[in-house]
Amino acid sequence: MDWLELIIGFFIANVLGYGGGPSSIPLMYQEIVVHHQWTSDHDFSNILALGNALPGPIATKIAAYVGYDVAGVVGVVAALAATIVPSAIALIVLLKIMQRHRQSPVVKGMTLLVQPVIAIMMLLLTWTMGVTSHETIGIWQSLGIAAVAFWAMAIKKIHPAIVIVCAFAYGGLVLSRFTM
Repeated sequence: MDWLELIIGFFIANVLGYGGGPSSIPLMYQEIVVHHQWTSDHDFSNILALGNALPGPIATKIAAYVGYDVAGVVGVVAALAATIVPSAIALIVLLKIMQRHRQSPVVKGMTLLVQPVIAIMMLLLTWTMGVTSHETIGIWQSLGIAAVAFWAMAIKKIHPAIVIVCAFAYGGLVLSRFTM
């Protein structure tokens, strides 16, 4: 019955994840790591990093990986269905409603006021991953990598996928020799 738990876990994370990947990732983390313990903090960080380096929506890549890890091919199908189908149906229904009521102050208020909640969810996920990074590779390596990543993406405007691949290379070629 792992496939049923996958459906429920990914359904919850994706139905409540207003705003797409950035808002559903903390919810997926709750379901995958905290609630069901399908993977660890460290492994979730790796899944997230690798998923960001690959093309396509992050939620489907996380669902596919975790689904396969938990229940094989059936798990992939279950997790992907729970991730994609509710969003597709909701998108069609909500776009029809939003088109009819796009000038409504209620609709405008709903979409604007949920943004701070999503920002806090991302901040909490960032904090959790930062703590995991600190515990694994130390404060100075974590801060150094974060500073270089910030500089590369915010100042030099290097695509995040390239920064992630460089971080993978650094971790594999340099950090693996000094930590672990």
